[in-house]
Amino acid sequence: MSRTDTKISRGLFGPLTVLAGAAALFAMSLVGCAGKTDGTANAQASAQKPPEVQIPFKIGIMTGTVSQGEDEFRAGQMVVAKYGQDHVKMVTYPDNFMQEQETVIAQLVGLSSDPDVKVIVVGQAIPGSVAAVRKIREKRPDILIGMVEPHEDPAIVNQTADISIQPDQLARGRTIINVAKGMGVTDFIHYSFPRHMSQELLARRRDIMKQACAENGIKFHFVTAPDPMGEGGLPATQQFVMEDVPRELKQYGPKTAFFSTNCGMMDPMIRTVLNNGGYVPEQCCPSPTHGYPTALGIAIPPDKAGDFAYINAENKKVIAEHHMTGHFATWPVPEVMLSIRTVTDLLVDSAMKKADYKDEATVKSSMEAHAGVPIKLSKYDEKKGNSYLFLVSNIYY
Repeated sequence: MSRTDTKISRGLFGPLTVLAGAAALFAMSLVGCAGKTDGTANAQASAQKPPEVQIPFKIGIMTGTVSQGEDEFRAGQMVVAKYGQDHVKMVTYPDNFMQEQETVIAQLVGLSSDPDVKVIVVGQAIPGSVAAVRKIREKRPDILIGMVEPHEDPAIVNQTADISIQPDQLARGRTIINVAKGMGVTDFIHYSFPRHMSQELLARRRDIMKQACAENGIKFHFVTAPDPMGEGGLPATQQFVMEDVPRELKQYGPKTAFFSTNCGMMDPMIRTVLNNGGYVPEQCCPSPTHGYPTALGIAIPPDKAGDFAYINAENKKVIAEHHMTGHFATWPVPEVMLSIRTVTDLLVDSAMKKADYKDEATVKSSMEAHAGVPIKLSKYDEKKGNSYLFLVSNIYY
């Protein structure tokens, strides 16, 4: 497969050098994720630095914990570093958020109790976020609210949030299969569970993947995995993946690709494929730090956290050492980190009358400035609302 070295401009993540595969068009991410990466200490340390931007109000932000998804947690820390601890109230939602939705709602609504808060961003916008936003609207209609990777009904989210952003899940149904086809895959394993398949966009994407596989001569296999919110928790889900990947490879052969709708599966999936064969054309939440560093045994130095040129190079090097070059693909920047920072800055600028978050061209240019890579952007509903879907081109390891 041919590759072209492409220089990427400096975005909020720093300079990047990306290997853009000619066979890949675009790829996307998934809601409902949970995974681990490195670099929290550096993000927290950066939060102690003087803020880059002075604002006359406060920002409220809710993310997952480090164990749920460090990319989003670090994005929140970056917001703190940019605007200052005195101007950002950051909270996290509980890991077991499906069983603790009252806590989710209380945490998010609590951000609005400070009269100085004028902007609130939640990412990922897990179940309960819509109810929380409605409660906030009752007392604080003046607050601008952004939702990143919303899990709830997209039409309702479009009516509720001032702006929402997530990867174009339906388009990913084809782009991920395009990547798999370029890798020479014969079989495609799709791991998920009923809770995720009850989400409209994820279920529709699965159906699109199945159709795209049929059109490209790839056999599609849906495999039900344990829900990490279930009785056995995340350990049971991860153990299942580590045991099942070799079984699927034995049954369908070395040209089998693996995909999952849950971030907690990424680390064991990547590690098991690395050691047993197969392909990972995309993670649920595409990012150089989503599953790769931990699965590959890479310890990212504090001064390299957020340096995605370094992280991409390290990922590629370790994969090459295992003679698995070309078996993995992702995005050059963390999509959830990109989304959280973009939405926050857009709403802050809008609150200060410096930008208009309702203008699609402004949203696109802001995302590209943050990412340093081209973004393909579209609206969920062209006639109403400000919910956006986006795609970024792939890199290959």
